[in-house]
Amino acid sequence: MQAKKTSTKHQDQLPEIIRQKCYHCYRPMSSCMCEEVRPLTNRTKFIILMHPKEYRKIKNGTGHLTKLSLKDAELYVGIDFSEHKQINALVDDPNNRCFILYPSHNSVELNHHKVVDNDENLVLFLIDSTWACANKMMRLSANLRNLPHLSFTHTKTSAFAIKEQPREYCLSTIESTQTVLEILTDQGYESLTQEALEAFLNPFKAMVSYQLKQLDMHKEEKTSRYRKRD
Repeated sequence: MQAKKTSTKHQDQLPEIIRQKCYHCYRPMSSCMCEEVRPLTNRTKFIILMHPKEYRKIKNGTGHLTKLSLKDAELYVGIDFSEHKQINALVDDPNNRCFILYPSHNSVELNHHKVVDNDENLVLFLIDSTWACANKMMRLSANLRNLPHLSFTHTKTSAFAIKEQPREYCLSTIESTQTVLEILTDQGYESLTQEALEAFLNPFKAMVSYQLKQLDMHKEEKTSRYRKRD
C-alpha cells in the first residue's frame, strides 16, 4: 500500500506541532536547563520515584533536574513498586539504611535525629508527585510502605513561583533534596560546601525564571491584541 503523502501545508505546520525535547533534562530544547546543572558529589544515595503524571510534566517538573544534579541518584517511573527488582535489591541489602521521605505521624525528624552513622550507607527514597498520587503510591507499594518514614522541619518558602503549593510549607522535590543535604552536612554525614549547596538549585531557579518570562510575554501579547481590537 502506498503511503499517503503529507501535504505541503501540513509539512509547514509540523515544526509548530512537534517540539524537540532534550532527553537529558526532559525539557523542550528551547528551555533546556542542562547548562545550569552542576552535579553534587553526594554520599547519600537518592532514589527518585516519579509518578507517570509527573513524568509528563515537561515544563515544570523538578524530578529530572534533581536526578541530574546528584552524582549518586536513580530515577524510576511508576505507581506500584512492590515488584521492582532494583528497589527491592536496595531495600534488602543489609548494608543499607533505607528511609523514605514522607511526613507522617510516626516519621523521624531529621533535624533532631541523626538517622545514620558515618560508616553506614544511607539510601533515601523520594516521591516526586502530588500528595494525592503519593498517597496512592505508598498504599500500593508494600516495599515502600514498610520503610521508616523521614521528615524535616524548615522555615523556607518555596521559590516555585509558577506552581501553587498545597501548603505554604511545601517544597518542590529539588528544594526538599537540598534541605536534606544541608541537614546531613550539618550532621557530618555529607561533606558539601555552602557554595555547592546553593548552586544545587541553579537549574531550578533558571527554570522558574524562564517560565515567569514566558508568562510576562504571554500577558504582553494578550494586552497588545486587546489594544488592537479597541
